[in-house]
Amino acid sequence: MIETITRVKMTPTYTLILLFSLLITCYFTNIRASEADYITQNEDPASKTMHQFSGFQTYHTDFGHFSVDAQSLQKQIDELATFSDSPSPSVTRVLYTDNDVAARSYIKNLMGFAGLSVREDTIGNIFGRWDGYEPELAPVATGSHIDAIPYSGKYDGVVGVLGAIEAINVLKKAGFKPKRSLEVIMFTSEEPTRFGISCLGSRLMAGSETLEKALKSTFDSQNISFLDAARYAGYARNQDDLSGVLLEKGSYAGFVELHIEQGPILETDGISIGVVTAIAAPASIKVDFEGDGGHAGAALMPSRNDAGLAAAELALAVEKHVLDSGSIDTVGTVGILDLHPRAVNSIPSKAHLEIDTRDIDETRRNAVVKKIHQSAVEIAKKRNVKLSGFEIVNQDPPAAADEKIIKSMEAASRDLNLDYKLMVSRAYHDSLFMARISPMGMIFIPCYKGYSHKPEEYAAIKDIENGVKVLALTLAKLSLS
Repeated sequence: MIETITRVKMTPTYTLILLFSLLITCYFTNIRASEADYITQNEDPASKTMHQFSGFQTYHTDFGHFSVDAQSLQKQIDELATFSDSPSPSVTRVLYTDNDVAARSYIKNLMGFAGLSVREDTIGNIFGRWDGYEPELAPVATGSHIDAIPYSGKYDGVVGVLGAIEAINVLKKAGFKPKRSLEVIMFTSEEPTRFGISCLGSRLMAGSETLEKALKSTFDSQNISFLDAARYAGYARNQDDLSGVLLEKGSYAGFVELHIEQGPILETDGISIGVVTAIAAPASIKVDFEGDGGHAGAALMPSRNDAGLAAAELALAVEKHVLDSGSIDTVGTVGILDLHPRAVNSIPSKAHLEIDTRDIDETRRNAVVKKIHQSAVEIAKKRNVKLSGFEIVNQDPPAAADEKIIKSMEAASRDLNLDYKLMVSRAYHDSLFMARISPMGMIFIPCYKGYSHKPEEYAAIKDIENGVKVLALTLAKLSLS
């Protein structure tokens, strides 16, 4: 039977047909292989990375859409800046004011347009979630804040919120499917403007029971309580219990914050991305001296006990102790120095200083605080004034970025052909407190002359676009881990 079949198939006509079929098969096989090679060789680095992260072949997903809508993102930044209590180009947006409430609605709308499910907690931390295909796993989060100190700029914090929403849009358009859910967080009141508490929302989320209790008796400069202000903005309406805001450690598998550098290093060095390895934390100190005061002409110099000069000497001592630490990462600032009675012909009888000293090394920073206190005691004794107050307002520990997240940010930068620099953040960020409940990382982008907290604050849209791409790729990798 086999021989009969063979004789039938091997007729001259059939042989020609068979050879032709083989040629056609080889031809189209080579075309498909060439197409795959072309896509692999010519796709942009972002698409290659997305290909690796997603597990799909490149030609099964349209990665041509892996791009940031820079024009729309810049428009959003400009629109958000209009919710301000001060005229352009400055931005003033203080917690629970009318403009803060309006800006919150704007953010929630953008989250909704991005297809995120939106919720808020009792104090107004806003969450927008994109559910993963294994939603029971701890999610990966990103975000920042949108409140702004008086007469500041429009990029601080805002880039990390609007950029996070755009990163989600980028991943969705690329066809990416997250394993772990991805969540965008807009934190309440990173700035201490109204109630004197920095990173209020993230600090409370990170489990500060002390803050939870303190907020129930906290008032602003107009004697409005925190709870009354929150209720005015539509929060904490039916309860004084804020414990629902607190999260347990492990609530998130990772947190990554995109932010302008707020310093000049990246711009000066011509580097696109800063990969943050640690966040310095401040110790805040309030100091008060008291003397006798007196007439500026009648009181002779040898008999004076000038509270103002004691404060000035302590300010110089702060500088000395910081420089003597031996580390470039130790910094100190006397940001407030008030004198009483503030008359040109009166010797100051009272002086009040507020000091900020920071470091990524907690032991080194605390040693500086101790030396500042010793100097205050010695100066008071030498100048015959009273050291009536030395209060350490807060002494938060610094935070180190998670090694896995650092590696993910570095890999994303390389895949996008963006140069990057490992660096320390010396400014306060919500990431400092998120590190208490989650592995943490930060992505910096350059800003003009390092300006921040002033109207001249500026980040080029190309730099923002680069940051969003690095953020998107980092989130993708962490989501699939």
